[in-house]
Amino acid sequence: MMKQGESTSHAGKFMIEYARLTGLSPTGNKPRRYLWTDAFAVCNFLGFYEETGGDDFKGLVLQLVDQVHSVLGRHRPDDPRTGWISGLDEEGGRLHPTQGGLRIGKQLQERGSSEPFDERLEWDRDGQYYHYLTKWMHALNRVSESTGNLRYNTWAVELAKTAHAGFVYAPPYGRSKRMYWKMSIDLSRPLVPSMGQHDPLDGFVTYNELQATLEEGLRETIGRDLRAEILDMASICKGKNWATDDPLGIGGLLSDAYRVAQLIASGSLEQTGLLEALLESSLIGLGSFVKEKSLKLPARYRLAFRELGLSIGLQAVERIRELTEGESRFLGNDSLHSTVESLSRYTELKERIETFWLEGVNRETDSWTEHRDINTVMLATSLAPNGFLKL
Repeated sequence: MMKQGESTSHAGKFMIEYARLTGLSPTGNKPRRYLWTDAFAVCNFLGFYEETGGDDFKGLVLQLVDQVHSVLGRHRPDDPRTGWISGLDEEGGRLHPTQGGLRIGKQLQERGSSEPFDERLEWDRDGQYYHYLTKWMHALNRVSESTGNLRYNTWAVELAKTAHAGFVYAPPYGRSKRMYWKMSIDLSRPLVPSMGQHDPLDGFVTYNELQATLEEGLRETIGRDLRAEILDMASICKGKNWATDDPLGIGGLLSDAYRVAQLIASGSLEQTGLLEALLESSLIGLGSFVKEKSLKLPARYRLAFRELGLSIGLQAVERIRELTEGESRFLGNDSLHSTVESLSRYTELKERIETFWLEGVNRETDSWTEHRDINTVMLATSLAPNGFLKL
């Protein structure tokens, strides 16, 4: 088992590689930005900054945030439209860079309104993903918490309101609100109308995280709360089944569960039932995932970033145990403690996943190199998860 200092050192080397490859540091003429990957990267650099106090890491955080906004907050170079997605002028866009949402950063232009839908091709087309936007909201909020600068929380809240207005809709005939999975770059039309299984959950947890930070600085943030959006998300979440056998999905559930536990412990959230539901769903999913024995396959048949998402989530389990055992709000909840104990039996999977992808030969396969940026950053997050996991 790798020691913590050694893990952090390895994570740092991977993040330096990512910064170089994507044009972050040294700064490239055409930086390659991708919202999901960059959200985790911001959290990783924050974790290094919080651990070491190094201004170099803080500088990378702020530089990456600015680069993401200036690249993904604007229309693509191959798009006839120009400027900020929001339609704001240059000054307004710099002051409110998330007000129009943020592009995914895919290689291909989004599907035109008259083009036929192609499921395979859609994966490579640009647009906006809600679950990527929530990751960026979390990253911005972490910057606020770490630096004490509420401007980043403001941008996160503005992004939340924009995303909510674009992705959440009320079907006809009085049916409950739903969400689109993928929207066009300007949020004017859905590109994939189905609803992602965990998108409402991501929204509910992230909005509550942002709201908790808002309330800490209430005098400066009056009129920008997310209470209405939180109620919407709570309604959409009602009665949903969160269980999945997808490793990235399970990892996301466990990461969300830890965020929920932290919000409950701080008095910002009361839904202990949600925490139990997330943990129970994770336990069901892990049982199914282990039966598939996919971790025994050769590297060419595996997707590192999905497995590493699980590895990151599994590291939330011990943190949840420590938090719930020492916090009065969880005392006497025997079913919760029992579920956490059952989940602990799966934490050895984290070592198996990390050890496999730390082997250089496994990072030479097409399955790694075709997704090098996201794989590199997710491996770094798994090796040093504090920056991402804590609020």
